[in-house]
Amino acid sequence: MVSSNKDSREEVLQAWYMDDSKEDQRLPHHKEPKEFVSLDQLAELGVLSWKLDADNPETDPELKKIREERGYSYMDVCEVCPEKLPNYEEKIKNFFEEHLHTDEEIRYCVAGSGYFDVRDRNEAWIRVWVKKGGMIILPAGIYHRFTLDESNYIKVSTA
Repeated sequence: MVSSNKDSREEVLQAWYMDDSKEDQRLPHHKEPKEFVSLDQLAELGVLSWKLDADNPETDPELKKIREERGYSYMDVCEVCPEKLPNYEEKIKNFFEEHLHTDEEIRYCVAGSGYFDVRDRNEAWIRVWVKKGGMIILPAGIYHRFTLDESNYIKVSTA
């Protein structure tokens, strides 16, 4: 049965439980059979998500509203790819090291795509694929890591 109430965020954000393979971290790493995680399930872990207008972030009223509601006053942009990021190999390894922050982490994908992996309450990895227009907020204290996907490019803003 196909639902006509499809969540538009699913166009730019998808999540699934990861396999335990040690293959290239840029691969999807789906379990067999695939085990998807809904955006509502992510929200239960504190991972918030939006679909925004990545072609017009300066004038996007939804982004403006989120920034005002959450008290964001700082914005930074980072491009992650071999051509743009100094010490690329070292940094991409560091990004993929499991870590946590004392503050929430905001990532708004304005171009490209990549994976944010988060731990669920049972310590299993959930892979969140964020594409252009997707924004996620990882709560303070959640273990996570980041890697590019096979496109080898993402441009993110801290919102």
